Amino acid sequence: MDIVLKLADDYVLDRAWAALLPVSAFTTATSNAAGLYNASSHVLPPASQPSAWSQLISYIPHPPLTSELLTAPLVESGNVASAWPRDYMPRQLISLFVMTLIGIHVLYFLIAGLSYKYIFNHDMMKHPRFLKNQVKLEIQCSLKAFPGMTLLTVPWFLAEVRGHSKLYDDVSEYGWGYFVFSIFFFLLFTDYCIYWIHRGEHHPICYKWLHKPHHKWLIPTPFSSHAFHPLDGYAQSIPYHLFIHLFPLHRMLYLGLFVFVNIWSILIHDSDMITGHPLETIINGPAHHTLHHLYFTVNYGQYFTWADRMGNSYRQPLSELDPMLDVKAAEAQKQKAALGKDQ
Repeated sequence: MDIVLKLADDYVLDRAWAALLPVSAFTTATSNAAGLYNASSHVLPPASQPSAWSQLISYIPHPPLTSELLTAPLVESGNVASAWPRDYMPRQLISLFVMTLIGIHVLYFLIAGLSYKYIFNHDMMKHPRFLKNQVKLEIQCSLKAFPGMTLLTVPWFLAEVRGHSKLYDDVSEYGWGYFVFSIFFFLLFTDYCIYWIHRGEHHPICYKWLHKPHHKWLIPTPFSSHAFHPLDGYAQSIPYHLFIHLFPLHRMLYLGLFVFVNIWSILIHDSDMITGHPLETIINGPAHHTLHHLYFTVNYGQYFTWADRMGNSYRQPLSELDPMLDVKAAEAQKQKAALGKDQ
């Protein structure tokens, strides 16, 4: 996330923060009298008539205004640098929150939208257990969950940005062998952790209020992928953040893997029951997760089937379990009933 934050600072946030909290707002006589900046620093001449905005924000706390800040070059917005520099923790927290919130919305609507249009079988919406206005309800549930999940996640991102992780930049530091190994290690570690977190959420002590909202979607669409209680979504994301505090991982690789796991979570929610492919007994794909939504206590894994096999919760996807059979049966029943009325 530090890579993303740096790019955002370079192209957007420096200008935004300079416009919102410019140094000039804290170098007025009013600010000086309030003692809200370092009086020993080199100070720019105060504006003769400070703007209403400058007066309004002049009492906001900020770090000491160093000579580097006060002599920083003008940015395109027309203001000097922000009184909240890049490494100021409150700025980082707010920037990370806004960036993450925007990012999850973009990823959700882009990937889920494409999956819904091109992969999801829309005939599944005729299933007897498909809810009225379900897609709308899934989207509403997701949008309500995003702010809470983001708020809980930002401290992990902040720790990463401030260097409290084992992320590294140079591949040669651990070698290409470890680089490749770390991909599989990351997937196996997070898969096993998520298996037990997910399975734990099915315990009666917390299932009803924590995880049941996600199982409202018995016949899920891609838009149900993030439609759950905020704490549920956060709990299942913890292994991704925990990994980089326990084991070294290349910075760019981590960013790619983090995007991948979010896309994977969307793709396995398409109610697909294609069976018979060669990796079916290894990869916990859409068919396996469809069975999880239908039968609740099977196929808790995220990517692989091994944890479910070890935990005796694995259920093999079979063609006779395909929910599309229920759709066809319901359609046949309707046709039969219509024929009966005509006769």
